[in-house]
Amino acid sequence: MNIEQYRHELKYRIDEAQMAVIRARMEALIHYDKHAANGQYTIRSMYFDNYANRCFYENESGTDPREKYRIRIYNADSKRISLECKIKERGKTAKLSAVLSRNDFEKIMDGRPLSDFADPPDLLRKFVVLMQTQRFAPAVIVEYERAPFIYSIGNVRITLDQNIRSSTDFKNFFEVNLPTRPILAKGQHLLEVKYDELLPEFIKEALQLGNLQQTAFSKYYLCRRFSMGGQR
Repeated sequence: MNIEQYRHELKYRIDEAQMAVIRARMEALIHYDKHAANGQYTIRSMYFDNYANRCFYENESGTDPREKYRIRIYNADSKRISLECKIKERGKTAKLSAVLSRNDFEKIMDGRPLSDFADPPDLLRKFVVLMQTQRFAPAVIVEYERAPFIYSIGNVRITLDQNIRSSTDFKNFFEVNLPTRPILAKGQHLLEVKYDELLPEFIKEALQLGNLQQTAFSKYYLCRRFSMGGQR
């Protein structure tokens, strides 16, 4: 299990023109994540919630601290599957992660008991217990294209997320052409700025567009609200 330290995570809604400007500036200043072929990859995450939709309502009310559990893949490829727990506390975020095999994934989807997993990491062990005691189950799939930039000093990560969309077709999680629905208006995307303690001044200046405003934005929450019939 890998544990990331708590870090700052700032979010901004952006349009096509703003995204183009920021992408050009980042390309001139820092590097793409090495995993981003042609400058981007597709992220697909299956989020889980309990029988009372605890994660959804904690997100809605801003409960602090709070957790969300998800299984994440990239480019609809089963070679890299991660079970993750995203933690929000006192304005910062952290993430626990554990690698899953395709066989582990199938066991999770079948609701198999802990005894069916061979030497499970601590995070998987906790997650299976939650499935058994609180009836954790798939709640929504969130998918989008991400252009990720990184800068090692300060552990900075600048990401541009576009075409954010949702699905509840859990059985076809690994299908390339998963049926999805957009959750934002056409041309609306998301900028995320993540760093440990200090955001270098030259990156901060490059992100200044005059009218850029920080916002509370949860892809998970918006996709859940959409799937629960609460779109507005």
